[in-house]
Amino acid sequence: MRAKLEVLALVLGFISLFGTVTITALPMWRVTAFIGANLIVMETLWEGLWMNCYRQANIRMQCKVYDSLLILPADIQASRGLACLSVALTFVALLITGCGMRVTNCCRNNVKAKSITLVTGGCLYLLSCLITLVPVSWTAYNIINDFYDPQLQDPQKRELGEALYIGWATAALSLTTGIIHVYCYASRRLKDSQPYTDVLKDDTVALDRVPSSSYKQTQYV
Repeated sequence: MRAKLEVLALVLGFISLFGTVTITALPMWRVTAFIGANLIVMETLWEGLWMNCYRQANIRMQCKVYDSLLILPADIQASRGLACLSVALTFVALLITGCGMRVTNCCRNNVKAKSITLVTGGCLYLLSCLITLVPVSWTAYNIINDFYDPQLQDPQKRELGEALYIGWATAALSLTTGIIHVYCYASRRLKDSQPYTDVLKDDTVALDRVPSSSYKQTQYV
């Protein structure tokens, strides 16, 4: 059962890595879809961490990379660094947990080392979940605040983009993966700490002490 959980966690780890790379690259963090009460179906503006894209009906989408990092808002600058850090942590966690699985040949003769490796990767997944949640939730918070800010004009308001929803789903996958790895580590520790008395009682046979010779000591004199 634990081996199946480890394989499931490995699959979820691959999906988490793909999700973190996707949200880092996608420009769909902030989306303009309306002005006032009128829906805009002819044009859409997408703003991401690295570029913004503009698309009109029957016209190919055009994207432009930001000219300078210093002109960007503080939340985008921080989100860039945190998103890249999340990708790196998820990749390292995937490699570490792969070495700590029972089905791998790494550290085959050292069960304790495999367990420590497994729980280390699980903790990295949990840290990656937290780091993914921070930029996604921070950006969503700013978008919602600007949306209800009466001082901002309607063309300046934005909506939540698809990348934010993918980010929340990816954070949930990373959290699930980390919990599975920590659970597998706890199961290993519990199994290793069980006493061997019950096993020895069933396998051992009680032997009575028999003297080496049946002759009495006086018979040798």
